[in-house]
Amino acid sequence: MNTTRQGAAVNARGIGVEGPRGWAFQGIDITAEPGALIAVQGSSGSGRTCLLLALTGRMRITAGEATVAGLPLPKRMGTVRSRTAIAHVPGVVELEPALTVGEHLKEQALLGHRFQGLSASLPWGRRQKEATRARIDAALAAVRLDPGTLVKGLRTAVRDLERIEALRLSVALGIMHGPQLLAVDDVDLKLSAAERAEAWQLLRDLAQAGTTVVAAGSEAPADALVVRTTPAPATAAEAGTAPAAEADAAPADAPADAPADGSGTADSTHTHTDETDEEEAAHAYAETGRA
Repeated sequence: MNTTRQGAAVNARGIGVEGPRGWAFQGIDITAEPGALIAVQGSSGSGRTCLLLALTGRMRITAGEATVAGLPLPKRMGTVRSRTAIAHVPGVVELEPALTVGEHLKEQALLGHRFQGLSASLPWGRRQKEATRARIDAALAAVRLDPGTLVKGLRTAVRDLERIEALRLSVALGIMHGPQLLAVDDVDLKLSAAERAEAWQLLRDLAQAGTTVVAAGSEAPADALVVRTTPAPATAAEAGTAPAAEADAAPADAPADAPADGSGTADSTHTHTDETDEEEAAHAYAETGRA
């Protein structure tokens, strides 16, 4: 795993994505230094997932301007995509329940070799195999996922993992090839309070090690840079006035009655009026193009 590459600075002014059904999100401002922990908060259906995809060059922004690692979006989407990674994004990149932990790790390592133009060196010799093993071990260590604690070690099927273990595996796959920015969706979905703290600490550690992390969740840690896709609730003192905070930029027309799931945490099916986030993303793809 490449641990020497600096994280990506993120700068965005008034960015948004509009599809045939309307805005997935809009009016988002972000100013973050390399190695920042950016927490995206918002009600279900407010465009959190679409924002993650836009910042990683996987969805074309249709309003505003942004740079990631100094690269302008949407002009340099392909390059941004090559320098970023996504993890735990339902409907876009997900773990396969029938595959084992080891199979996922090996597949990701092989994909990395292909992307780096090393396919011509196949079949691999001992040196390549050792390098692959080292890359996998480094990724597991970075997310503190010890195969020895799993039911069947690396042969444990994803379906048999605890939720926090599956999240750690997803993040390990995302960071394996040293991205400058990692985007993680639904960080605290259906986790206990203790597990939520574990999940955010994991991402905090990655950011402190140099990787910029953008994560969507229901509860952001106090030390994160918070970006809201829906307005923050007004306090009693602020009642009757619009909330104003550069880091907490909100879309101009975010619905006041955006639905939320009954548990108080983000649900894997995000309702956007009468459609899910996955459907919203699909519409946005059709309208704006996904490179």
